[in-house]
Amino acid sequence: MPTSQSEKPRRVTSIDVAERAGVSQSTVSRALSGSETITEATRRRVEQAAADLGYHVNARAAGLRRGETGSIAIVVIGRAGQGAAAINPFYYSLLGSTCAAAAERGYEALVSFQAEPDELFGHYVARRQADGVVVIGTATNEVAWDYFRDCAAQSEGMAFWGSPFDDATWVRSDNRDGGRIAVDRLAQGGARNIHFVGDTHSSQRQFSERYDGYRAAMEVRGLTAREPLVSEGEDRVSQGRNAITTLLENGVPFDGLFFACDAMALGALEELGSRGIDVPEAVSVVGFDGLGSGEFSAPPLTTVEPDFATAGKLLVDTALARDGERPERRVPVRLVERASAR
Repeated sequence: MPTSQSEKPRRVTSIDVAERAGVSQSTVSRALSGSETITEATRRRVEQAAADLGYHVNARAAGLRRGETGSIAIVVIGRAGQGAAAINPFYYSLLGSTCAAAAERGYEALVSFQAEPDELFGHYVARRQADGVVVIGTATNEVAWDYFRDCAAQSEGMAFWGSPFDDATWVRSDNRDGGRIAVDRLAQGGARNIHFVGDTHSSQRQFSERYDGYRAAMEVRGLTAREPLVSEGEDRVSQGRNAITTLLENGVPFDGLFFACDAMALGALEELGSRGIDVPEAVSVVGFDGLGSGEFSAPPLTTVEPDFATAGKLLVDTALARDGERPERRVPVRLVERASAR
């Protein structure tokens, strides 16, 4: 009797493939999983039968049987009370490179944005929803980081970027080398009164590492390393604007500025421009993060950029690392030359 149009066609199974190829069902499973116990001739016969019947291996089901999900969870931490649109664009760049790195390893990415205490969740591995967890985002959300710190203490398979603590598995830029690169670039343009702008006592550990690189590079060049300039503001851009106001009001000489992040540097460029201070002739400015928006500032922002592709790969490798494996956790950085430094 013919099948009615409303009925779904029967799903092809490995039993059908076995009958077509003239082998057992277990042989089909082993042949299509790449087992070395199957001869090449048998493998080709099974693969041809599968192709003829339109049979596809359920990779997720096979993975679950092996204790693998084929997925990696990526959590982006935001500020409580603010939506995903308020997240630093740097983390979107990092998110993209991490998703790409997961795909290269054959993993699907489960992405979630978390900020409020009642929405925090990190037990993806324990619940068999993912094989590893990558957590990135603002270090200012202390409640979120405390939660994920506890998660890391209870479970392996987690990697962090932006972590305010060192007792879990983190991945970071080579921040000290970035500080050196910034100072070298400013000094090569003739700057001598070079200041670092950023709160080295904040939860953002990268800032203190960048300052260490700044200070060491200043000393190598025989220049005076200043104490970090910390300015208040509701966000990084306003902190950058306020840093310029503080320097000018205090009569502090400066001809070079190294900002701990691009968002502050962009705010500073706005403030300098509004005051008629020429960049880079009067003062050179270098940021850190490699934000694409810096290409469109006035003038375009010279910045130190981490290798995003490597960052994503290291985060994925670290989250999926097995016992005894220790992937490299420092991401190389480079100078992106634009027009804000002489």
